[in-house]
Amino acid sequence: MRRAVRAACLIGTLCATPALAQEVTLLEKFKDWSAYAATGAAKVCFAVAKPTESNPKKIKRGPIFFYISRWPAENVTNEISVKMGYPFAEGAKASLTVGTAKFELFTKEEGAFVEKPDMETKLLEAMKTGSTMKIEGKSLRGTATSDVYSLNGLSDALDRAAKECSG
Repeated sequence: MRRAVRAACLIGTLCATPALAQEVTLLEKFKDWSAYAATGAAKVCFAVAKPTESNPKKIKRGPIFFYISRWPAENVTNEISVKMGYPFAEGAKASLTVGTAKFELFTKEEGAFVEKPDMETKLLEAMKTGSTMKIEGKSLRGTATSDVYSLNGLSDALDRAAKECSG
């Protein structure tokens, strides 16, 4: 659960007030992914992407992002979190598919997370060899959604985030 709280803090920082947003710096953009660094109480570097397609198209949602984060002070690498743009019901699950590989995500508030680090490693391996991924969820109101992300530029964005947070 601590991982979900940490990821939720990152998501909150990126979507919060302009004063907080000034602490986030774009390192470099790589096709459909970008690498950022955020400074504050603890440095965090991350690769982030927005979906290339979201369905249904005519529903109101907040910002939607997929994050892969590094927290050097806590020795955390490649922590995956998704901001879905709507709240989930308590105990709801989301699913993520890359090619034929399918992963179940647990949810908290507007976020979806991989529960175990070993599953994050498997998911990341699948993402690096895939071209797209799809995330499906259901909002607190019962609306089923699907978001498709391009994986073009992912490896370069991860490498850049790793370089920034290695020292």
